[in-house]
Amino acid sequence: MASSVAGDLRRYAWLSILAAVATIVLKAVAWKITGSVGLLSDALESLVNLAGAVMALAMLSVAALPEDQNHAYGHGKAEYFSSAFEGFLILVAAVGIGFAAAGRLMSPRPIEAVGTGLVVSVVATVINVLAARTLLAAGRRFRSITLEADAHHLLTDVWTSVGVIVAVGLVVWTGWLWLDPAIALLVAANIVWTGWRLLRQSAAGLMDVSLPDEELARIKHVLDGYEVLGIAFHALRTRLAGARAFVTLHVLVPGHWTIQEGHNWAERIERDIREALPHAHVTTHLEPKDDPVSFEDAGLDR
Repeated sequence: MASSVAGDLRRYAWLSILAAVATIVLKAVAWKITGSVGLLSDALESLVNLAGAVMALAMLSVAALPEDQNHAYGHGKAEYFSSAFEGFLILVAAVGIGFAAAGRLMSPRPIEAVGTGLVVSVVATVINVLAARTLLAAGRRFRSITLEADAHHLLTDVWTSVGVIVAVGLVVWTGWLWLDPAIALLVAANIVWTGWRLLRQSAAGLMDVSLPDEELARIKHVLDGYEVLGIAFHALRTRLAGARAFVTLHVLVPGHWTIQEGHNWAERIERDIREALPHAHVTTHLEPKDDPVSFEDAGLDR
């Protein structure tokens, strides 16, 4: 099953690569035809899409590797390197766009063959919309931060393209040549924000951020059902590693229970948490709740 999911994820990564190649070619043609620095900024962002998609394919392949002696928790965190790399590339592209736009702002140039250039750019934008919607659905289905990051970047690229197309139309309509580089600068600022969000999300994953509040609430709901039976809990810790979640907690049961009885209840608790969060790996530690020593390890450090 895991190998099947990994294969599906890599196929979506290939879709992202093909979409990026197609849009780069189309947007580069649009830029060459018109000479618009706004369309150039759009093409540069698609170049970042391609680099990010290639990195995504590589990291999805690494993340799919099974656990081994040196990686007992698997390789799921490799996905965070992909989204961080894409965020970094976005920032680099923003700097390049900013320099190109600043130069054109100082020395405005007329835009040529606008109609043809815009048609080509619109076709590229439609390709990005279709690819982004597909990747976003797959990312949510498989809980892949890599595919979701790729999809959100493509959607940002779509809005960038829409802005550039409108700007080029306004330049032709008004004759204000400064609008073209001005919009390019706005594009650069917008993708800086996207890059920052991807870097922050990747850092959170690498720093073992807890599960989202909605998923923590599901765990709490499961545990509440057992507390009325006389079972207590503490030291609940969660973290994300790519598509997989890890949940650990201490289960405190009456001291007179047999080991078998306590183990049976711990197994039920783990099962119920996994049913609430199918992507979670759950580990419990059994302790007698009437022994004060059981409460000395509630913190990370005893």
